[in-house]
Amino acid sequence: MHTRQATIHGEVTFRAGDGATITIPEGPVSLDEAPDSVTLGWEADEDVVGSAALPRQQYEQYVKEGKIRVKGG
Repeated sequence: MHTRQATIHGEVTFRAGDGATITIPEGPVSLDEAPDSVTLGWEADEDVVGSAALPRQQYEQYVKEGKIRVKGG
């Protein structure tokens, strides 16, 4: 995988399995890219890390909308 940095601007959500929709907090995230998905990682609280795997199509839509802004991208 290739890791890059990005910033969340606006509402970016994901659904973990059949569970509720969860909002990724605005701010810095790391991106670990695979051919079919992108995993976002962030610090939710002090010493608490969150992560979410987005299907590549959903990730690309958020980038197009400006909700995920990739550094250097």
